[in-house]
Amino acid sequence: MSDRARERTGRRTPAGAPARTADAREPGALAQLAAALRTPAAAAQPLFAQAPKAWQRALPYVVVGIFVVSLLPTTIAVLTNDYGLDGGWSGALGVAQTVPLLLAVTRPLPAWLLVLVADTVGAVLLTQADKVAGHPWPWTPMAVVGYLVLMACLGLRESIRTLVGVWLVTGALGALLGFFPPKDTANTAALLFVLSGILLALTGALRGLGDARQRIAEQESISEAERSRRTLLEERARIARELHDVVAHHMSVITVQADSAPYRLPGMPEPVQQEFAAIAASARESLGEMRRLLTVLRAPDGAGGAGGPGGGDGGADGARAPQPGIGRLQQLVEATVRAGQPVELSLAAGAAEAAPPAVDLSAYRIVQEALANVVRHAPGAPTRVSVTVDDDEVLVLVVNGPAARDAVVEPDGPGTGHGLVGMRERVRLTGGTLDTGPLPDGGFRVAARLPLHAGDGTAGTHAAHEANEANDTNEERS
Repeated sequence: MSDRARERTGRRTPAGAPARTADAREPGALAQLAAALRTPAAAAQPLFAQAPKAWQRALPYVVVGIFVVSLLPTTIAVLTNDYGLDGGWSGALGVAQTVPLLLAVTRPLPAWLLVLVADTVGAVLLTQADKVAGHPWPWTPMAVVGYLVLMACLGLRESIRTLVGVWLVTGALGALLGFFPPKDTANTAALLFVLSGILLALTGALRGLGDARQRIAEQESISEAERSRRTLLEERARIARELHDVVAHHMSVITVQADSAPYRLPGMPEPVQQEFAAIAASARESLGEMRRLLTVLRAPDGAGGAGGPGGGDGGADGARAPQPGIGRLQQLVEATVRAGQPVELSLAAGAAEAAPPAVDLSAYRIVQEALANVVRHAPGAPTRVSVTVDDDEVLVLVVNGPAARDAVVEPDGPGTGHGLVGMRERVRLTGGTLDTGPLPDGGFRVAARLPLHAGDGTAGTHAAHEANEANDTNEERS
């Protein structure tokens, strides 16, 4: 599930909306049976094997069992009394034509072969029966009913090519037997051919619909994974662009200081001047390499931004602008308030000066994305933003309540994926931790801890990163 979708379901429920219980979401029994009919069964797997309830999975056996119990004595009685066939042959044919239907639940094709052979033998034997005149032939009424049950099982399991072959064999065999009919019999070959074709077409269409839905679901799963991977790469490229601006600033300062050192500090020994010159040359070379890398990262097809209240980046003009930080959170909050979102900011004094550049930028982006999600998914919700700092870390906390009753929430749809993915990447970069989740009142909470000394915090928080990623796997898929 994408972070936007997760936010819509767990975070962005409007106040006053009725809670959806598990029973309300669960489809009815008929809908479940219809879904089971459309679900293709694997080889040697019973029909309805994917049904959620035990009685639904047992339903095919019950239905086929009822037909077997009904057809077996009826077949024996009709063959003996109406057709005048010997009692022993009648019993044998009754068993051979009906009992294999039980096999059709799991292996319909072998069951069809057994029933087809039994029906054919029965048609041949009935040519010598005493009372066959005036009765249906070559397929008796009981054989037609049992054969149609078999066709339904076949249509729900086998491929279209197999179904066409079964239908053609049925017609060809009926046509062949039609050349040797007993006198005064009603030929049922055409009737079975038409009815079996109709039933195979209907059940085959149901199976085809199930196959199509299964392929769509698999494709959606693949697309979701690809979109998640693309989102992650785009967010990392965006972070790299921003870090370039931060690092380039410091590298430029180093270059200027090294170049101007001989003028600012007269009387400097020659070896020291050469050392400063080497430092300046190395800094300029590093800046050139970073600019070449940035040219690739800022290409139009790789540009990405996380728009939101109060700003965005990603264009050429935005790339040349100074990167924002904690010091600009007040402007961000004011822009969000002007957009109609009630937001309160609590900013610790000296937080912007205490945070290193990477932490400063990450804190701003986390608040920016959190507020953007509030605007999209919980408009009108009261929101509190808090940024505190101590000797070891910066704590960023964004908490919002449920959306206003009359608010228009963004409809469901695929998100850009820059929400929790971007937050987590930035927290990973600084060696901090991120905690997100819905609140009991329908709101949402985003809490990020960013260590002031990334080198000290990275190793200590690696296990916490892994735990957060395991807990939020579904949240990050977008």
